[in-house]
Amino acid sequence: MSNRYTSFSPLVSAWPTIFLISAVGLLLGVVLSFLRPLEYSSTTRLLITQELGSVDAYTASRSAERIADDLATAVYTSTFFDKVMASGFDIDESYFPLDETKKRKTWSKAITTSVSRSTGLLSVRAYHPDPAEAENLVSAVTSVLIEEGWAYTSGGNITVQLVDEPLNSRWPVRPNILVNAFSGFILGGLAGIGYILIQVERIKRRHQFLHEDE
Repeated sequence: MSNRYTSFSPLVSAWPTIFLISAVGLLLGVVLSFLRPLEYSSTTRLLITQELGSVDAYTASRSAERIADDLATAVYTSTFFDKVMASGFDIDESYFPLDETKKRKTWSKAITTSVSRSTGLLSVRAYHPDPAEAENLVSAVTSVLIEEGWAYTSGGNITVQLVDEPLNSRWPVRPNILVNAFSGFILGGLAGIGYILIQVERIKRRHQFLHEDE
């Protein structure tokens, strides 16, 4: 018990230093969050169904889930991007670089998709510094999925139905300043603990060296 207390006592006595380094980490987390533009989000949900005739509910559910996965992946393709840009929504195309590689990278960050397992529900979320632009993006993606989703899956007789209208975030959601600040605080604390332990080890070695010389 005494050995364990002894090993922790340098950390206890040095808590002001550890806390200071943690605070610096927290500050850096907040500062780094503002190095990129704050982005709002707009989210919709789509229901994917498929006419399969007389099959059991489990098979129908698995089929809809597979099709939803196909569509969720297809959203990130360049052909899908082109269809979104040509969908008639008032989208600021200058937001996406002309360089193809950079354009795809920006597009993959601007849109996220997720599938609710065993339900056939496909969620689409768009991010943009302007909430109106985020809504335009997610609406355009939804429109293409509803009208031309069948072209991106091997399943036939599918129906893509909008079940949740675009819902815009009231505050910026990316980057997550609170998460970044907390992460900075924790990492700073770990760095502070490591620094103290290294200093303690250096002092021990110095004492050992001095005793050996004597």
